[in-house]
Amino acid sequence: MQLDDMLTPERCHSGLAGVSKKRLLTAISELVSAQHSELDADEIFNALMAREQLGSTGLGNGIAIPHCRVSSCREIVGSLITLDNPIDFDSIDGKPVDILFVLIVSEQKTDEHVKALARLAELFNDEDFCYTLRHTHDGDDLYNVAVTY
Repeated sequence: MQLDDMLTPERCHSGLAGVSKKRLLTAISELVSAQHSELDADEIFNALMAREQLGSTGLGNGIAIPHCRVSSCREIVGSLITLDNPIDFDSIDGKPVDILFVLIVSEQKTDEHVKALARLAELFNDEDFCYTLRHTHDGDDLYNVAVTY
């Protein structure tokens, strides 16, 4: 699975302000909902928070992949975000997060969900990829880096 299957330039945001995990996930839910009228921001937020309660999606090294299933989601929806100031995300290494890839899938798309998470884990394990994202300061450039890497 490639990132351009789940990502658009409009869902890539560089230098987003993040105060806390909860506020950031609220803002991301609203951004995604604004571009996908079938997706309700509250439903996205509640699903993301429910997933976080099972265990943090902070992978370590400043990376988090918050993900959830939403019944009204018709396609795999990804959003790539870099933060100006890293925030605490309860990551396994205790380090704050400055790169997030939010993944929203239909409740019925288990295989696609697993494939997408595997691809994201592979990419974000690459130090050069993460370095490039951290030094990219425009949403369109973030998108181009992500889909061509």
